[in-house]
Amino acid sequence: MPVQYTSITDEHLAVRKAAGLFDISHMGEVLISGAAAEAFLNHTLTNDVRKLGDWPGAIHPHVQRGGGVIDDLYAYRLSASEYLLIINASRITDDVAWLRNNWRISKSMTA
Repeated sequence: MPVQYTSITDEHLAVRKAAGLFDISHMGEVLISGAAAEAFLNHTLTNDVRKLGDWPGAIHPHVQRGGGVIDDLYAYRLSASEYLLIINASRITDDVAWLRNNWRISKSMTA
């Protein structure tokens, strides 16, 4: 795929007629694990991670407590207590800081 198409419509048609491939090797990887991982992700993502099978991933809006989207990310369910998040390269620092801060808040709320 080119870095940029001439329009969204051109990109859509190219993928529909052939295929699309997106290289995620430059993106951030975050592992969320432990007994509270599923509950935490279901609190911060808009989609229910319990519906993911092992390894199929899905894109999820990552939202803040009062509303509004922080970012979108791809989540993979590795097991019932372990998830791999793929986050946008330009948002690694901010997204990881938000996740770390809110993981601590979530853990203390459930402890």
